[in-house]
Amino acid sequence: MEYREMEKLGIKPSLLGFGCMRFPTREDKSIDEEKSQALLDKAIDSGVTYIDTAYPYHEKTSEKFVGSALSKYNRTTYFLATKLPVWLVEEPSDVRKYFEEQCENLNTDYIDFYLLHALNKERWNAVKKHKMIEEVEKLRDEGRIRFIGFSFHDEYPVFEEILNFRKWDFCQIQLNYVDTKIQQGMKGYELANKLGIPIVIMEPVKGGALAKLPEQMENIFHALDKERSVASWAFRYIASLPNVKVVLSGMSDMDQVEDNVKTFNDFVPLSHSEIEAVEKVTQIYRNRQMNDCTGCNYCMPCPYGVNIPGNFGIWNQGSIYEDPESAKGKYHRLEESKRAIACQECGACESQCPQYIPIINDLKRVVAQFE
Repeated sequence: MEYREMEKLGIKPSLLGFGCMRFPTREDKSIDEEKSQALLDKAIDSGVTYIDTAYPYHEKTSEKFVGSALSKYNRTTYFLATKLPVWLVEEPSDVRKYFEEQCENLNTDYIDFYLLHALNKERWNAVKKHKMIEEVEKLRDEGRIRFIGFSFHDEYPVFEEILNFRKWDFCQIQLNYVDTKIQQGMKGYELANKLGIPIVIMEPVKGGALAKLPEQMENIFHALDKERSVASWAFRYIASLPNVKVVLSGMSDMDQVEDNVKTFNDFVPLSHSEIEAVEKVTQIYRNRQMNDCTGCNYCMPCPYGVNIPGNFGIWNQGSIYEDPESAKGKYHRLEESKRAIACQECGACESQCPQYIPIINDLKRVVAQFE
């Protein structure tokens, strides 16, 4: 396993991190604990030492499962990351309240990497108003938190303001070879690099969208290397950036774990010709996609039952694969109450979307195409 040193923190976590937002689930949407335990065990046995979860993941059950799943391991053998739900904090004392709840969920008395979760301009203002940083720093001074950071979902000017506000131990950003110009983008990576702030990457495979591509795009990669998986190109692209210290993957099955472990064992950065191949694929992909949905589910549940990521996934795949008829068939196989046409335009989803997608308008576009 490849390990990257965070020099100023004096630690060396695994380059591959396990993201705990996409565990396999049962029919009732609850975590399939047996399968998920096997995935974590395989990853840890293969050298993964960075485990990332958050308060709201899997409808607030991820932390409890992770706490149980990791109980068999020596606490000093892995780095545990979780996130303060800043949108729930209404006064400074709430920070400690949620932190203690999270520690209880995770069966631990300290957190290695504690993040202010999913910051945007509105949430950043709330962080300052309710003195969340000061409260988190108190917990750090008590030995309950080792490193303080934040995850981010907004535009570059907001990222720049937050990054320059204090000496952060690390930050977590969304970045992949398609999304280099949205949110903070590659410009944000360069700023963090300049300031010496280590970076943790989320959505390196764009919610799984870059793990399987149309034949035309895949052939560009296969022409250079037939043995590597399509997903590995996305991971190697992002991990080739030197200030990227951890690349998170929300692994949902054993094939994904094994393939990722293969990629990060004896890791090889992209060569010049491989970078050119990625740029070709990126151009084709960007020209075809309908919107930037990654299937993160932050917009869910919809008060009226619409499966927002499901609709957008079908819509995007139909466009990217140039197969609108197949996409239309998949759309109509959704229960009618879950289709885009059931949207009541309440707007509850749009304020939660990390990609700032005009969800209501795009659902109307889905209806126009498929209904």
